[in-house]
Amino acid sequence: MKKTLLALALLQTLTVYAKDPLPTKITGLKTPESVVQAKDGSIYISEIGAPDVKGDGQISKVDKKGNITVFAKGLDDPKGLAIIGDKLYAADKTGVVEVNKDGTWKVYAAGTTFPKPPVFLNDLEADKLGNLYVSDSGDLKSGGSIYKIAKGGARVTVVADSKNPDILAPNGLLFEGRNNLLSVDFESGILYRVNLTTGATTKIAEGFAGGDGLVKTKAGKTIISSWKSGTIYEAVAGKARVIKEGYKASADIALSYDGTFLLVPDMKAGELDFIEIK
Repeated sequence: MKKTLLALALLQTLTVYAKDPLPTKITGLKTPESVVQAKDGSIYISEIGAPDVKGDGQISKVDKKGNITVFAKGLDDPKGLAIIGDKLYAADKTGVVEVNKDGTWKVYAAGTTFPKPPVFLNDLEADKLGNLYVSDSGDLKSGGSIYKIAKGGARVTVVADSKNPDILAPNGLLFEGRNNLLSVDFESGILYRVNLTTGATTKIAEGFAGGDGLVKTKAGKTIISSWKSGTIYEAVAGKARVIKEGYKASADIALSYDGTFLLVPDMKAGELDFIEIK
């Protein structure tokens, strides 16, 4: 009896502490830029295709068994992704599209609804109220903006733009608390906190030249990818600490839905990699 109880206890312990293996790296993608995982385990990847070729962009879906299918097609240069409810949203160069569960899509916020014509819509972030925030990286050196798209898509307002000298080429966005966004600037490599009411910026950390994706782990670690250097960093005491390097162009990273691993699109390699969160 004692041996049986001991075996049961050991089995329970192994069940509690055993970790699922990391997903296998996905290859053969067409210029993957952004990624997001839904609560059902499905992974969605935006694929630009050939830059500036109209209609050759797509979003692929990876199911829980690792099967890859084209989910939505006919896009231009889809980049940042966000999920609200059962809808998927993508920043598609000069507008934002809404994708249904069956992969059909429509324009959600057209370029004509923005206060000024968008140049290079990039990352996309959602708040709990259904509003979207999108970065316009300008020419990747200057002229950038951060916009708020009110729920429904009809009203787009400026959060911050180049009138603020800190706003050069904003890229990765992350909603923080009730009234702030974190934003990493592609040109300056600086991570800022942006006040959503005033547009004021506060410098948080630096050293992320070519900063692209931005996430925060359950333990509160801020992780940033660099497209230019192919490096994944953690922001520590205002500086950049290397987590992993060697990518060709690490783009818009995301956390898995359960927060246990990091999803890393390597744009130039055409791959999606996975890093365990420790």
